[in-house]
Amino acid sequence: MIKGYIFDYGATLDTAGQHWGKVLWHAYERQNVPISESDFRDAYVYGERTLGSSPLIKHDYTFRKTLEIKLRLEFEYLCKKGLLDIDETSFNRLHQVLLEDVYAQVVKTTAHSRDVLERLHERYPMVLVSNFYGNVGVVLKEFGLDYLFNDIIESAAVGIRKPDPRIYKLGVERLNLRAEEVAVVGDSFYKDIEPAHKIGCHTIWFKGEDWTNQQYDETLPNQIITDIAQLL
Repeated sequence: MIKGYIFDYGATLDTAGQHWGKVLWHAYERQNVPISESDFRDAYVYGERTLGSSPLIKHDYTFRKTLEIKLRLEFEYLCKKGLLDIDETSFNRLHQVLLEDVYAQVVKTTAHSRDVLERLHERYPMVLVSNFYGNVGVVLKEFGLDYLFNDIIESAAVGIRKPDPRIYKLGVERLNLRAEEVAVVGDSFYKDIEPAHKIGCHTIWFKGEDWTNQQYDETLPNQIITDIAQLL
């Protein structure tokens, strides 16, 4: 019997299971940014590595501010490599257009997630476990999700990152439940489902558009969903 939930945040509650690389690439496509997907991938990886190694994201930054920095890093990489040949005015215009495009999608998706989480919150205690930049609490408030969680465990605060199963053990402890009584919901098979399974949690894979074409053992999760409303 499930008595509590642990949720991932990024690409689970804000993109409906779709990998963030794919979310951004599709926005590039919609806005006709003249680069190849291969070049975008290089820019995306550069941006993520830069954010992971440099304290560019402050603890009080909203998601909108975080997204703005992420997109700017990608654009700067593409321009520096000669893959995107635009002047400063065009750079700023395109950056703003992409920011508005992606942010609007996130607002819509998180609103749907909030509707579902509010109904679950009436019946279950819930904890958030996330690899994030130290500002996930601000981001949750930005989208009206903060009051729905009994506790927040963020990698930047506890010094443990997924896929280390210990971060999920912390989540189980905060719920004051046994692992087998907790359902973990996440989009990443490697970072969410496998480590949660290792410690004995019930696992629910939020399967969306992946970054790679890797094949996964779909018999491992206890449940596979494609819409968060399927939890109800």
